[in-house]
Amino acid sequence: MAPLPALFNPAVQAVTARAFSAPSWARPWRRSAGHPRIAVIGNCQATGVAQALRLLLPGAEVETILVAGLDRRFGHIDRLARHLSGADHVFSHFFPEGFIAGGNVHGLAERVPGLRLFPTILFSGFHPDLVHVGDEASLRLSRLVASPIGPYHSAVALAGFRRGLSVEATLRLYTGPVFEQLGYFDLWQASADYLLRTARDVGFGLDREFALWCRGGVFMHVINHPRLPVLGNIARRLAREAGYTPLDLPVERYAPDMLAAEPVWPVLPGIAERYGVAGSTLFKGDGRRTPPRLLDLADFVAESFALYARHRPADLTCTRVDSWEAMPGIRALFDGAA
Repeated sequence: MAPLPALFNPAVQAVTARAFSAPSWARPWRRSAGHPRIAVIGNCQATGVAQALRLLLPGAEVETILVAGLDRRFGHIDRLARHLSGADHVFSHFFPEGFIAGGNVHGLAERVPGLRLFPTILFSGFHPDLVHVGDEASLRLSRLVASPIGPYHSAVALAGFRRGLSVEATLRLYTGPVFEQLGYFDLWQASADYLLRTARDVGFGLDREFALWCRGGVFMHVINHPRLPVLGNIARRLAREAGYTPLDLPVERYAPDMLAAEPVWPVLPGIAERYGVAGSTLFKGDGRRTPPRLLDLADFVAESFALYARHRPADLTCTRVDSWEAMPGIRALFDGAA
């Protein structure tokens, strides 16, 4: 999936907000008798949505098409459109130009009548310390620096390393008062506003669903991987609004949460206390191919420092940590921990 900070880019937001042309919405969707053919296009979240649709609509043929492989598989947007011509419904995340020759999702919508956009879930409220390091603007995970558990880093750890702190001194900064000074608790509202605005931009408002998710506790594994109940809610709405009656069952009780096999970032105690949820300092690595590693906070920071030491300083770029360098108060906060 695309690195999160790039998806907050105003230029990408502006393209996302473009309305579909009237003709693309004017023609009716084809309807199969009891066995609809559905295509779900998107990032890693699309896999969970497709999985939920298969469960909620028994008999439906549901194909997952990942945006990361569009160019390799289809080569041109016209070929993708021809592939989709036999589908009764096409549900898609927004994707910009560059993933397939010939255009972006709006160009695909002009070729595929009735294509329905649904939102990517991005929310950093539970994990405000999580950042990417490296070429964030490239939209390519291969251009990011790896952490001990994947492309996810602690801003506090990176800043501590760049300020010359020891691991022990950096660990003293993982407290609620420090998080307050870093503005972490302000990220909840900013992240919620972004999520709800981008959902409305694609015609899929999530105000009600977001309130329910918040009442249920932590609903994200990391900032760009929602837990399965979230994806199940989206799948159920897509099915209902397409004219079907999905089974009335909680998807998470009957299907595995595939994104839980990937890295999981803890809700750190200083954050958890603020929001009234269970806290943890255990970081989980990717477990899709090998048994996942579990690291406590001290080990995660120590291994992060060791990785950073093998990189050139110019490689360790991060929008947030770079901005902290220009803030005397935050520089003093880190220097005072030495």
